[in-house]
Amino acid sequence: MSNNKKILAEEKRYLADTSRVKYFDVVIDHGKGATITDADGRDYIDLLASASATNTGHSHPHVVAAIAEQAEKLIQYTPAYFANTTTAKLTQRLAKLAPGQFEKQVVFGNSGSDANDAIIKFARAYTGRQYIVSFTGAYHGSTYGAISISGVSLNMTRKIGPLLPEVVKVPFPDQNQRLANESDDDFSERLFKQFKLPFETYLPADDVALVIIEPIQGDGGIVKAPQKYMDLVYQFTRDHGIVFAVDEVNQGLGRTGKLWSIDHFGIAPDLMSVGKSIASGLPLSAVIGRREIMASLSAPANVYTTAGNPVTAAAAMATLDVIETEKLVARSERIGNFAKAFFEKAAKRYDFIGDVRMYGLNGGIDIVDSQGQPDDEATTKLIYRIFELGAIMISLRGNTLRFQPPLVITQAALESAFAMISQAFSELEAGQLTLPETDNHIGW
Repeated sequence: MSNNKKILAEEKRYLADTSRVKYFDVVIDHGKGATITDADGRDYIDLLASASATNTGHSHPHVVAAIAEQAEKLIQYTPAYFANTTTAKLTQRLAKLAPGQFEKQVVFGNSGSDANDAIIKFARAYTGRQYIVSFTGAYHGSTYGAISISGVSLNMTRKIGPLLPEVVKVPFPDQNQRLANESDDDFSERLFKQFKLPFETYLPADDVALVIIEPIQGDGGIVKAPQKYMDLVYQFTRDHGIVFAVDEVNQGLGRTGKLWSIDHFGIAPDLMSVGKSIASGLPLSAVIGRREIMASLSAPANVYTTAGNPVTAAAAMATLDVIETEKLVARSERIGNFAKAFFEKAAKRYDFIGDVRMYGLNGGIDIVDSQGQPDDEATTKLIYRIFELGAIMISLRGNTLRFQPPLVITQAALESAFAMISQAFSELEAGQLTLPETDNHIGW
């Protein structure tokens, strides 16, 4: 039995099923840059970046050195009671990086989930209102507040209700809802009417505290909202005194070819949640927002013992150094265009490739059947074959290939990965791929 299978068999006795979305029978042992190595010593090109949590790659030497240096000095003393030198510096740096020409403050958490919980708290406290508006297809996290405003999987609501009250979900402007020959502006106007419907029938705007959106949905399929739609929703919140927040946990920190995904729209949000790659995957999150909104709560309304601890703060400072010095935002845009050209060329070659959405090193590639409908089975065959060939790529929504490699990936590694993907595409077209033999459901 391989080390991978042995470890997984032992782990299965103790690990609850709900804690992992299952894909491949692989155990990650170590990684460097855009390469990960399993417990059997096999290398894979990483096209997932730990769910966009390692934008600077695996074990970047500058980040590793910063963690080690800080651990020698101080691993933890709770920022809930006392400041520390490293976290204090990070607070100022994050406030300056967020969009908007207004004064900002920062709070820390341990994950994107609790950051989005914090956004709900601050919006309700600041406005004195209760209702929250979020979007279908959203993934905001798994704590009770974050899971209540999410809308991407039925297993995020099944058996665990009641969820947070006073949450209303409206349709995200997903391209799959677009009518034939419908322009961006017409599509935006039509979906904005759907956005307004609750406000016109049962939801008073002056009872709404918050509208929270992923400008580019991550787990919803890497789907970007149209500019006009974002402008209309943003202006609606301005007209009605509603806090406008964006979730940048998945799509922030250079992933989309901009530092923040909201930068594609020229809008400065009132509140913004950050996580995942902020500390190169260490457990750290933050909410950055307008000073007057952040001042609406007092401690301990959003206090955590380990949030923003010195080691994660040091990792975050080093991560931001790498993003700046290695110009990873511009690199994401440039190399992303190379990747976009590959997938768009493939879409012309293979009928089973539907829509291709690429924003930086960040893409969703839909796999469809002969009728143009989502083909989950073919998608699973593809990702498993790509895994067999030596690259890690998973699916979203059942039929969307998720492309999110570390922003440091070399062009040579990317070309090698594309050769594997091309082979899998060719084999699928030839009817040579089969579903893997596994007792696990693969994917979401």
